[in-house]
Amino acid sequence: MSFWRQLKNLFRIQNDAPPLTNMEKVQHIVGYRFRDESLLELALTHRSYHRQTDIYRPSNERLEYLGDSVLGLIIADQLYNDYPRLREGQLTKIKAMLVNETTLSTIGKEIKLSDHILMSPEEERLGGRDRASIISDAFESVIGAVYLDGGLEPARRLVLRHIYRRKEKITSDETQKNYKGELLELIQAKGDGMPRYDVVWEKGPDHEKQFKVVVFVGTKSIGTGIGLSKKEAEQKAAAMALEAYRSGDT
Repeated sequence: MSFWRQLKNLFRIQNDAPPLTNMEKVQHIVGYRFRDESLLELALTHRSYHRQTDIYRPSNERLEYLGDSVLGLIIADQLYNDYPRLREGQLTKIKAMLVNETTLSTIGKEIKLSDHILMSPEEERLGGRDRASIISDAFESVIGAVYLDGGLEPARRLVLRHIYRRKEKITSDETQKNYKGELLELIQAKGDGMPRYDVVWEKGPDHEKQFKVVVFVGTKSIGTGIGLSKKEAEQKAAAMALEAYRSGDT
């Protein structure tokens, strides 16, 4: 058989291959093959998704909780080993920039993970597929799912491949501010103790919920923030508190 005929047959075979399912596409994106695909499906399930069916489906909220801790451990371990001369405060700043909502949602969009999040049509219509909190939660949930399915090493490879290798770009981005970390450092330097973040109200339907957070030092309120997630509201409250501290208003 001629070379060109072999090449033609190869293309025909590839074109005849069945299309990848969503779960297969995500596994290709993640770089990990699940033994239990239901864990991956759960990781991608936003809490709005069960509303479109008569059967209740659990959401990814518990996996997000687990993935957040696994991500933090992997990044902290890698930074500790890569930067033996950095002090604790410096390591904390870098870690916060690598694991925050902005970083995870930006990467989640870049790698097209956001395209595969399962959500209700109403949530999608309201912009849920582009919402930073939803994308970052799904990313953390996938990390948690990989950890449960394969253990720490596959989760580590995922984090290093998609997050840690972008470290230089992320840490050089001036828009990546960790206001909570800066506030904590400033308050401790002044000997004022530890800031406390309280959610004073949350309102709106699940697909469009808003949170108001007040940050306190002792019994004194020093900043307020409103956001579409608790993390966003906390960052805004911390930013306000930093401005007040620096202008001498506290």
